[in-house]
Amino acid sequence: MYNSDEKRKLLKARLSQKRYNHSVNVAEECRKLAEKYGEDPDRAYFAGLLHDVCKELPAEEQKQMVVDSGFSVCREELETHSLWHAIAGASYIKSEYGIEDIDIINAVRFHTVGRAGMTRLEEIVYLGDLISADRAYKDVDKMRKSAYASLDAAMLEALAFSIKSVIKKGGVLPPCTVEGYNFYTRLYKSEKQR
Repeated sequence: MYNSDEKRKLLKARLSQKRYNHSVNVAEECRKLAEKYGEDPDRAYFAGLLHDVCKELPAEEQKQMVVDSGFSVCREELETHSLWHAIAGASYIKSEYGIEDIDIINAVRFHTVGRAGMTRLEEIVYLGDLISADRAYKDVDKMRKSAYASLDAAMLEALAFSIKSVIKKGGVLPPCTVEGYNFYTRLYKSEKQR
């Protein structure tokens, strides 16, 4: 059902070698996380593979795809170039690849910003992108360990990391990111109280 071989060929022609390698690394990480957390490994691999399909398109093309996507897009996302590829990518895989699986579409759509109540597949792609083998930021090993210890705790840690990074750069925070942080904070606290 998920033709990853075909999509790898399309991505290889569409992306730089570095971005293609990153996409394959994310897909591999998503497969491992799916196996750990009881999600379909092939589906997770497929979603991870496609997450950056529009990352290297020209900025104006990405923005136009966002505007035309039909997705609910907040002002903060429209103001932040680095977020456009996720929305454009979700729209692209739906219209050009005929992907109808809403979990895969949302996994691509929200892999940069997160949100409250993400499905397990969305969480896996969000974290897979953050901890893939090619990532080398400070504390990435800690984040990797967290991702394999508890999905909820890792999501909270990952969203906090993302929020701090945006604030440090003087960027704006989409409401869905803040809502996601609050959601996972409450979830994590309630789990610790059990």
